[in-house]
Amino acid sequence: MRVITADEIDALLTFPELVEALREAFASDFVTPPRQHLEIGHGAGAATGLIMPSWTGNAPGPGAFLGTKLVNVFPANGARGLPAVLGTYVLMSGETGAPLAAIDGTRLTHWRTAAASALAASYLARDDATTLAMVGAGALAPFLIRAHASQRPIREVTIWNHRAERAGHVAAELSREGVQVRYEPDLEKAVRGADIVSCATLSNLPLVRGDWLRPGTHLDLVGAFNLQMREADDEALRRAEIFIDTPSALTEGGDIAVAIQAGLIGPDDVGATLADLAHGRHKGRGAAEAVTLFKSIGSALEDLAAAILVWKKAA
Repeated sequence: MRVITADEIDALLTFPELVEALREAFASDFVTPPRQHLEIGHGAGAATGLIMPSWTGNAPGPGAFLGTKLVNVFPANGARGLPAVLGTYVLMSGETGAPLAAIDGTRLTHWRTAAASALAASYLARDDATTLAMVGAGALAPFLIRAHASQRPIREVTIWNHRAERAGHVAAELSREGVQVRYEPDLEKAVRGADIVSCATLSNLPLVRGDWLRPGTHLDLVGAFNLQMREADDEALRRAEIFIDTPSALTEGGDIAVAIQAGLIGPDDVGATLADLAHGRHKGRGAAEAVTLFKSIGSALEDLAAAILVWKKAA
């Protein structure tokens, strides 16, 4: 069994390839059972374990794969200088069940999460979107910026973060890659000036206000992974054409599930999932001036599609 590190993943993957791999996976017959949530401990030091399986099709055979991501969320890790999310992906043959590779699950998650947002943007963001506001400067931020820039002609990126030092670090990293990035201390100014607004935060209070979103904006909500978190306010949800990665987003994660529980919106207000878009059952953006919103909570299907691409390129 091969071990594939984070650095190897970075060397093997590109976002154009990965976005297309996810598009094909969402339009395919991948089987993805509900993930298991395991609560570890109680109180301030509590953590969560996730077990996320998926496999290609219902019949074992040549060319088939199955895999499981084992991921742990330890919110207190920041004080230890460690990422809050750590995990491993185990890829196996769908013909024999034999283990093929143990893949760095944290880095795989960064790539596939950003690629899922970019896949959504390929249907929901305007073709002429050139400005991106990145809300949050955590580990996902540079991946989201690169992913969105792979699908739209992004020429200018602003980053807002509650800690300016971290935002400056991300801006410097991407500027070395030729992306025009700058730190913007005024969140409202960053949002009002953007064609695409991507949020990846751990905020418990809404950050993006609906009245800041100009007509034609696409809002990408990646953080807020539990029901106590929010990244966009009620007005943003009321204004937007809403899309989600999987039906689980109706009951899990912040923003959409929270708004449904509060009665602000109903399930029927959600236009489509990524599978609906990939299958062509929904065309995506309605009008050029519409505000679109995509909420992701993540799917084991995305992990498997990314792991298969890594394995094939490594081989």
